[in-house]
Amino acid sequence: MDTMAAFARSQANWGMEHRVFDWDKAAKLIKDANIKNASAGLADDWEYTGGEILRDGIPVKQEDSFTYLSSNWATPELEINDHRIDCFKMKSETDGWDADTFWPESALNILNA
Repeated sequence: MDTMAAFARSQANWGMEHRVFDWDKAAKLIKDANIKNASAGLADDWEYTGGEILRDGIPVKQEDSFTYLSSNWATPELEINDHRIDCFKMKSETDGWDADTFWPESALNILNA
């Protein structure tokens, strides 16, 4: 999807609640399956929003990732083993997570348990 199409979708959904990447769900899926590499991004816009979140079993630092994981129209997804899984909560269901949230403490605790 090109930038203008993404912008148009965002404008068409102006005022709608954002879907935010569910870091806790991602951490549980990664931990349960002993995943070493994972990525995340927005459905239909991975080219501009997707990136690594786990490399060699270690959470990627936010400054080393190009992910953007919140949208009023696109669905945040987790990619593991070349398979994408819807992985989001509505913003109102989080503790203030947004597009700037990256490996919150709750998710790191799940990974390290």
